[in-house]
Amino acid sequence: MDRRGRFVRVDPSWETGPMSDPSPARAAAPVLDVWCELQCPDCRDALDDVRALRARYGDRLELRLRHFPLEKHKHSFAAAQAAEEALEQGRGWEYVEAVLGRVEELDRKGEPFLVEVARELGLDAEEFDTALIDGRHILVVDADQAEGKAIGVSGTPTYVIDGERLDGGKSQDGLRARIEEIADRLLAGQD
Repeated sequence: MDRRGRFVRVDPSWETGPMSDPSPARAAAPVLDVWCELQCPDCRDALDDVRALRARYGDRLELRLRHFPLEKHKHSFAAAQAAEEALEQGRGWEYVEAVLGRVEELDRKGEPFLVEVARELGLDAEEFDTALIDGRHILVVDADQAEGKAIGVSGTPTYVIDGERLDGGKSQDGLRARIEEIADRLLAGQD
């Protein structure tokens, strides 16, 4: 799998031969896709649930950030690209939380704020600036948005786990409990 958790083609010769591990493979962690928009106050409000899920499950549940920038927020597409750059630099979720915690500043300051947050976190701010100019992460953001639309995502936050879509844009009430119920069932099935 690539860094986004998507399957990639591998050379089949890597899977056989004297270095192969004959032990059964560990079951893959269930995946929770978190469709998010970094200029969205509802996504900021959902951070506590995301943090609680990460704390409860650790690496037993894979949380994947998926981008769904909304047209009503003019800096959301750039913010999604910046989040991808943070992921490239190894601090994706930390960056996402920092930006979401200050959506009003993003509203006021725009793209310079995205670089400012990178600098505050000790990331390579020059590389952030370059990435926003050269658009190296546009295809990832576009692909996420297209996939989201294809499965019925219409707002953020939206969660998808085990094929079930849970819309948090209207209310977060009960969503974490539902996600935990599904995750617990999936994890119990692995034992």
